[in-house]
Amino acid sequence: AGGPRCGASLHEQNKALRIELNANANCAWQIQRNTNQTVRLVFSHFKFAPSSSCETESIKIYDGPSTNSPLLGQVCNDTDAVPVLQSSSDSLTFIITTNSVAFTRNFFVFYYYFSPETRLENCGGQLTGPNGTFTSPNYPAAYPAFTYCVWHIQTAKNSKIKLQFQDLFLELDKNCQFDFAAVYDGLTTNTGLIGKVCGVAQPKFESSSNVMTVALFTDYANSYRGFSAQYTSVPLPGPVEPDTLLTCSSDTMKIVLSKSYLASLGYKETDLQLRDPSCSPVITNSVIFSFPLASCGTTKKDDGQSITYTNIISLSPTGNIITRQKSVQIIAKCKMENNSTLEVIYVTKSNIVQNTTAVGRYNVSMSFYDSDSFSKPIHQSPYYVDLNQTLFAQVSLHSTDPNLSVFVDTCIASPQPDFGSLTYDLIRSGCNKDDTVVTYPPLEHYGRFKFNAFRFLQRSPSVYLQCDILICDSKNANSRCTEGCISRQKRAISSYMWKTKTVVGPIRLKRNLRSAHNSESLAKADAEDTPNPQQYSFYTLSFVVLISNIIIVVAVILKYHKRQAGYGYQKIPNS
Repeated sequence: AGGPRCGASLHEQNKALRIELNANANCAWQIQRNTNQTVRLVFSHFKFAPSSSCETESIKIYDGPSTNSPLLGQVCNDTDAVPVLQSSSDSLTFIITTNSVAFTRNFFVFYYYFSPETRLENCGGQLTGPNGTFTSPNYPAAYPAFTYCVWHIQTAKNSKIKLQFQDLFLELDKNCQFDFAAVYDGLTTNTGLIGKVCGVAQPKFESSSNVMTVALFTDYANSYRGFSAQYTSVPLPGPVEPDTLLTCSSDTMKIVLSKSYLASLGYKETDLQLRDPSCSPVITNSVIFSFPLASCGTTKKDDGQSITYTNIISLSPTGNIITRQKSVQIIAKCKMENNSTLEVIYVTKSNIVQNTTAVGRYNVSMSFYDSDSFSKPIHQSPYYVDLNQTLFAQVSLHSTDPNLSVFVDTCIASPQPDFGSLTYDLIRSGCNKDDTVVTYPPLEHYGRFKFNAFRFLQRSPSVYLQCDILICDSKNANSRCTEGCISRQKRAISSYMWKTKTVVGPIRLKRNLRSAHNSESLAKADAEDTPNPQQYSFYTLSFVVLISNIIIVVAVILKYHKRQAGYGYQKIPNS
């Protein structure tokens, strides 16, 4: 192995490079050969300066003869894999950049040309059973040179995989730079490296989920018998779904995490913090973060149709200098739109995203007040008023976010609480439709207006109000809340965001109140003038007797009169 200290143009069929670089290096290697084959490039060992980032130190690989070719990949200090890259043609270029830290960087790079259509028997594949075995090509005979095989193992959900190399004999090297097997926690070789092995051993590995990947790489020399491996699946202990709860209201965001769920991620309750570390949780049987929406580092995003509050809980081990745990973030989002609050919480762990959702609502209320000072609300219900009396109404948004404003878009009145076909517009699209309506300028979380009391001509005793309330971001100068009265044509293209309805009533005229007080005495007077059933029976019997006597007298008179008349006209019989 060898090569120029800083960059080179390489044309060999295969080559190994041992590279050492110091601070402020910027070196490029070009691999090119006139052939119909492609290039496979392996960085089997790399050591950057401690604490370096991808922005300051990296290896960038380009799919072509120069750095103007498409970027194929990048290797940094935090790369959690053994990078293996493949060109789409007969050339590759990689450039190594280092920062100003005084440190000797070490890299071992190997490349070779090959034909992609060439397939090696027993080299990689998909393994999906609950358990199984697989071996390196030609096992137990010597494995071939220039081998790259990848096995993807996937078992049933809610399980994990235990892998045992029953026999392993690969070329020995302290950094496993020449021939090695790499095991990954997941279905990719780009991240999640659990371990890299070589030499003679019987190592064991375990995944965190139901997927695992095993890769075998060999160079051109010193082949041995390879390996034989066996895997088994076992049920996952503890919670396999996020045991979390997110509650959103107009005032607060509340996140509840169970200790058992944190343990399944490999963390304890002291390893958590919000964006603002000063906002600490309450720890009982669970870990509870509860905080006002506009605090603890919560961000707010207005996309013109909804408003989203987002905070992130980061999980990282405390008291350690290094860690081999994956970074975990729990992202909580409260999305306000269309008369509801959409609550979303999901957990990111490398490339794993898990979601849970729930639904809530804005907390909006409407009340009448005794004057335009809006200091004393009316608590009585029904609210009895005089005809044409001025009524003062206030809509209130109960939220801890100071950058929200309230706008009364539409208010209708109805004699029925279900707001059926008979309604009357007081306010429509921010425009006053009744001559007595006066709206007050917006004030923080309040929308206010006044109007004169009226009654419906159908003499319905009650009046109910229903108002459509819009809630906007007060920092958005072009929000619907700043537009005021708009026409129907303009309203069709106007975007308003968070809408909810609120109802108040009934309102009744004071004369109805007096009528209600008098109803009892009127009913009592009517009862005194009404005969009881025994009196009705006596009157009926007397009337029947009187009619009977009249009928009898008339019958007797008629009979007597007929008899006298008969004597005058009786025929004398013949002798």
